[in-house]
Amino acid sequence: MIRQPQARQKSVPLATGLFAFSWALMAGALPILLITQNQLLALLAFLAGIGLLVVSLMLDHSYTLQPLTARIIRYTLLVFGMLVMVFPFFWMLSSSLKTYNEMNYFPPTMFPENWTNFENFKIVFEKAPFARYFLNSVLTVLGSVSVTTFTTILAAFAFTRLEFRGREVLFSLLLSMMMVPFEMLVITNFQTIVKLGGYDTLYALIIPFTSSIFYTYILRNFFQSIPSGLYWSARVDGCTNWKYLWRVMVPIARPSLVTIVLLNALASWNSFMWPLLVIKSDLRRTLPFGLYHFTTEVGANFELLMAASTVTVLPMIVLFLFARKQIIRGVARGGIKG
Repeated sequence: MIRQPQARQKSVPLATGLFAFSWALMAGALPILLITQNQLLALLAFLAGIGLLVVSLMLDHSYTLQPLTARIIRYTLLVFGMLVMVFPFFWMLSSSLKTYNEMNYFPPTMFPENWTNFENFKIVFEKAPFARYFLNSVLTVLGSVSVTTFTTILAAFAFTRLEFRGREVLFSLLLSMMMVPFEMLVITNFQTIVKLGGYDTLYALIIPFTSSIFYTYILRNFFQSIPSGLYWSARVDGCTNWKYLWRVMVPIARPSLVTIVLLNALASWNSFMWPLLVIKSDLRRTLPFGLYHFTTEVGANFELLMAASTVTVLPMIVLFLFARKQIIRGVARGGIKG
């Protein structure tokens, strides 16, 4: 019978105690913050807990604790990353419910005194036509998503099933265009919009985004995973390319199409620089552009600015929460050939 070294046996109780105490410190950081409103003390408690956790893992090398500790560390890092990413949204929502005096407190408070204070949202809709901004954003998203999805389906089918000379070379050239940033094309697109008479119209927010190489790449990879024998069987039965595309390939590619629609909607909704250049009148602004001019129309009241930001961001947050699985699944299936 082989015995473990005595020093190792003594280190296990010490490591276990440090391990438990470290988690108590990290768990107690949030109550400290809520009760004392002392951010520095809560941060020090959390960092001390992390330090003691590392020390306890260095002291304890037993095999039975390794899988458990590895899982705990993994989830601890995930929770910490989640808190870092969620905190800006929490601060935005919390600030939107604060009064003007609360926003000027130093040090700033984490929570509003009244969680049912929706007066800032009322002022936002009174001082600026945010209902009109919201409608313009919805119309722009619907137009851009509809046209882009249609052109993406046609382009992906052409580069997948239609045989023509230079197909692969042309697609490679299109892929190389993805390395060109949009900012380099702003002047050319602006001149084109002005010549077409679309300046200061909602059409100017849709026309430059009627196609996407990235979305075509995703859908083309998904189309290539569909057996070509299905296409030739349909052709032998007298099915045209148009019917085969819309009756066979599009229903099969629904996961990738959902991903394309959602990503395109997010990009169109959050667009800021292009509307800033091509929209002049107030009634044709979208929400991000209206949010930018909100600071000049009602003053630099940050509680109103946070309320307006909440109105702008909340629809896309809800959309992402309900469709995040479809986005990940579509990108994964579209990015893997075979």
